[in-house]
Amino acid sequence: MKALVTRELNQYSVEDLKIDPPKAGELRIKMGATGVCHSDLSVINGTLPLMRPMVLGHEGAGVVAELGAGVTGFAVGDHVVLSFAPACGTCHFCKTKQPQFCTVGQPHGRMLDGTARVHGKDGADVGVMQFLGCMAEEAIVPAISACKIDKSIPLDRAALVGCGVMTGVGAAINTAKVTPGSSVAVFGCGGVGLSIIQGARLAGAAKIIAVDVADKKLEMARHFGATHTVNGSKESSVMKCKELTGGHGPDFTFEAVGIPSLMMETHAAARRGGTTTIVGVGKLTEQVPFNALMLSMEGKTVKGSFYGDTNFMSDFPMLLDLYTSGKLNLDDMVSATYSIEDAPRALQDLEKGVNARGVIVYR
Repeated sequence: MKALVTRELNQYSVEDLKIDPPKAGELRIKMGATGVCHSDLSVINGTLPLMRPMVLGHEGAGVVAELGAGVTGFAVGDHVVLSFAPACGTCHFCKTKQPQFCTVGQPHGRMLDGTARVHGKDGADVGVMQFLGCMAEEAIVPAISACKIDKSIPLDRAALVGCGVMTGVGAAINTAKVTPGSSVAVFGCGGVGLSIIQGARLAGAAKIIAVDVADKKLEMARHFGATHTVNGSKESSVMKCKELTGGHGPDFTFEAVGIPSLMMETHAAARRGGTTTIVGVGKLTEQVPFNALMLSMEGKTVKGSFYGDTNFMSDFPMLLDLYTSGKLNLDDMVSATYSIEDAPRALQDLEKGVNARGVIVYR
């Protein structure tokens, strides 16, 4: 199979790899589509310090091609969306309704049993991102990472809920719990930021302020539900957010990039007693300082949101129901498609910020 592989820091290429059959509890998936996500770049540039060599890709949908021993609930031909956080259903976090933190899902580049299913031409093991490595024509995945979906849903749309859309919509609805009639500001309008905007719209926010430094992204933000836009390179985003909300600041603010200075801006923009949700992933070596006096005096809530606090087995179908009913716009999120051979160009376009979401589709 062809797959996008990173072997060295800041390097990646399409390679021909060998893939083993699924073992017990696993599925072989013929990939239909893979979203191109900033987290893939974070593996490439070392922000996410994962092992190499590694097959990239963690946002995907496809068709079940083979079942490993003991797998139930799936059949060959089923359409599935993949979750990069497997949920065992029995650990502490799964039992306390936080399956996104499932203890079996700590990334290490191998399958759940610690072995590899993908190999180079020389037979050497190749890791996979988040137990999936789905930027490839095929993938072996844990069955507890797959959610069956209706076959009528286009796979290039369905793939998006596997990471970016779930992360963004979930941050608004599950993590921050945006309330009807409230005001919201979203700092960073890439794929995740646009999904936060959609989540805030679905939650009934009355005012949604999109903040970015690229006018093209701000145009996209308005298309997906932003009521106001602020170009942070031309004016103070904090002051403008306060001006647009009667001088107080938005009730809910979100950071969707992963830059410490932007996290501070996001927190500063929120009103006293408001909620700031950090969705972007920064570097392990970076810190976010808070003023020791004002942290208490302003009474703001600061939350981290991982994967939109999702229970993917129920949330993925919910999002796709919203899509089929016309309430969640996935069609316009797919602004460009690529073949697996063009995957490097897809990542370059991601770095340039030209797409709402680029998607790799497979023949």
